[in-house]
Amino acid sequence: MVALNIALIPFKRALKAIDRRVDGAASFFVKHFGKTRFMVAMSKKCQYLGIEALWEKSPKAFIYFFLFYLIRDTVLYIIIPIYFAQLTTS
Repeated sequence: MVALNIALIPFKRALKAIDRRVDGAASFFVKHFGKTRFMVAMSKKCQYLGIEALWEKSPKAFIYFFLFYLIRDTVLYIIIPIYFAQLTTS
C-alpha cells in the first residue's frame, strides 16, 4: 500500500499543477459532478426566480443553461452507460 501511495505522488502533483493552471476549474468540475460555474449559478437563479422568470430575464442564458444540462445529462446517463455495457458484454 505504501508503494502505491509513493507511486501516485507524481500523478497527484501533475493533476494539481493542471488544476492551478486552469484556476481551479478542474477540481470545481469534479466537486460539482460535472457542472460548470455557469451551470451552478444558473441553477441557483432558477431555484429562487423560477423557470419563467429566468426565461424572461435572459432567454439566451436560459437556452445555454438548458443545452449544457441536456448535453451533460445525455453524456452521463446515456452515452457512458451504453459504452460500458458494450465493453462488459461479448
